[in-house]
Amino acid sequence: MSSSGAPRIGLVGCGRWGSLILRDLQALGATVDVVARTQDGHDDLAARGAELVTTSIADLSGVDGVIVATPTISHAEVLDEVLRLGMPTFVEKPLTCDATSSRRMAETAADRLFVMDKWRYHPGVELLRDVLSSGRLGSLEGVRTTRVQWQNPHSDVDCAWILLPHDLSIALEIVGEVPIPVDAVAWSRDGELAGLFGMLRFSQGPWMHVEIGVTATSSNRRIEVIGSEATAVLAGGWEEEVLVQSAAVDGSLVEERLPATGEMPLLAELRRFIEHLRGGPPPRSSAAEGAATVAAIEQLRHLAGVRG
Repeated sequence: MSSSGAPRIGLVGCGRWGSLILRDLQALGATVDVVARTQDGHDDLAARGAELVTTSIADLSGVDGVIVATPTISHAEVLDEVLRLGMPTFVEKPLTCDATSSRRMAETAADRLFVMDKWRYHPGVELLRDVLSSGRLGSLEGVRTTRVQWQNPHSDVDCAWILLPHDLSIALEIVGEVPIPVDAVAWSRDGELAGLFGMLRFSQGPWMHVEIGVTATSSNRRIEVIGSEATAVLAGGWEEEVLVQSAAVDGSLVEERLPATGEMPLLAELRRFIEHLRGGPPPRSSAAEGAATVAAIEQLRHLAGVRG
């Protein structure tokens, strides 16, 4: 850490999402060194404020922490190199895209490797967690999530690896654990996984139903937390309220809208990482939790008969 208290962060990968990470790190006062594996765009990154632009992870040896924002398919290989630096590391979800490598990462770097599950920092998800824990929903019956859109913008992995980590991390934040897969069905389009319905169970019995897909004509993100006495709903990723629905004595519907405003999730999780580098608590998703998420996705794919 510099004498001014400003952290120096190594950012491995600065594509579409990495560029937003660079922007928010700078907004938080961090100095950023960027690893871009090709020379293309180095001048642009320097113009955008990167302190150092390099093609080698080894050049990050002087940083306080590292963020990995490379394509999912490369996470295991990149992390193997980054973790040799011995720095706290924050990797974009999912941890990796196979259970074997994610379990290995969790075992070898349990205390310094964390996963960037931005939905755990969403004000609406945090409010759903608090509403459930307050008891106002009664006992938890189940969680239902919907995450559908048109097409998969990622060419390296299919939509299960892009969409499911969000919903499983939401379950982790609200309920406190990654549920265990029970059953799943999937469908394909043009030889590519196009969607999946999954059924999972939490350890104490409540269920979780997930729906993901990339054939919807409009984007939809919805989270329902269903209790024995009421249901709480976050109806979209940009919604700034949670709707709590229950039945009155006469059976009529009672609705209450609770405000859910706060910091943008990406900025919030990056702030948490920087605070950790200064001695604060770690980011919310540990390597072990990240590995549990990867294992659950792998099992859902297996149950649905998805190959590859």
